Amino acid sequence: MDPAAYLERLGCIFPARPDAQSLRRLHLAHLRCVPFENLDIHLGRPIRLLLPLQYDKIVGRRRGGFCYELNGLFAWLLASLGYRVELLSARVYGPQGLGPELDHLTLRVRGEGDWLADVGFGDSFLEPLPLAPGTPAAGYRLTEAAGQWTLHQQQAGGEWAPQYLFSLRPHRLEDFAPACLFHQTDPSSPFTCKRVCTLATPQGRRTLSELKLITTAGGSRHERLLAGEAEWREALRQHFGVVL
Repeated sequence: MDPAAYLERLGCIFPARPDAQSLRRLHLAHLRCVPFENLDIHLGRPIRLLLPLQYDKIVGRRRGGFCYELNGLFAWLLASLGYRVELLSARVYGPQGLGPELDHLTLRVRGEGDWLADVGFGDSFLEPLPLAPGTPAAGYRLTEAAGQWTLHQQQAGGEWAPQYLFSLRPHRLEDFAPACLFHQTDPSSPFTCKRVCTLATPQGRRTLSELKLITTAGGSRHERLLAGEAEWREALRQHFGVVL
C-alpha cells in the first residue's frame, strides 16, 4: 500500500510533520473526497476487514465505505505519517437506545495534541475534536464520566443530542469483524435497509438515499427523485465519483 497514492486520492501532499494542522487538513479532505456508502452490501459483495482490500477499494477503485473500512484505512494512513493512532469501539445512540460494543469504529489520534478523529460516521464533525471534555466546537462537544466518553451534537433548537459512547480502550481491526458481518447481513442493521452514499461539500452535503438525491447548501435543502437505476448510477458517477 502506498501512502502517496492515498494522499493523492485526498488531494493532499505529504505533511512535513504529524501536527494538528496537518491532521485537520487530512480529516476534512477525507470527508470531502471519500464518500460514506454501503453499496457493496446491496450488491452482495462481502466486506472483509483486511487493509489491502480497503486500500484497493478506496484508493485503487476510488470508492467509499462505512466506518470499519473508512476509519480502519485512515488509521493506517495516519500511522504511516507518524501519528499515534488507536482504534476505539463506540456504541451508537439510536431509536432503541445504545447499540452494542464495537457498533462503530472511531479513532484516537495523538501528534501535537490528543484528538478524536472520525471519517466514518456520515454527517458528523468535519475536523478532529480535542479529546477533552469542555467547550463545544462547530456544533459538537465531548463529555466524560467514569472513563466513558460521549460525543454530543447540537440540534437546531440548541439542545445537545448524544451520538455515541466510547471508552479509550484500544482495539485491533479484527475485533470489529463480527460487528462488520452483522451490519452486512442482519435485517435489523440500518445498512441493510437502503442504499446510501453521502459526501461533505464546501457548501454543505450531498446524499443519495435510494433514488432520492439530497443537496444541502447554506442552510437550504433540495431533494430530487431520480427516474430509475440508470439515473442513479449516473448520479453516483457525477456527484460522488463512484463507478460500480
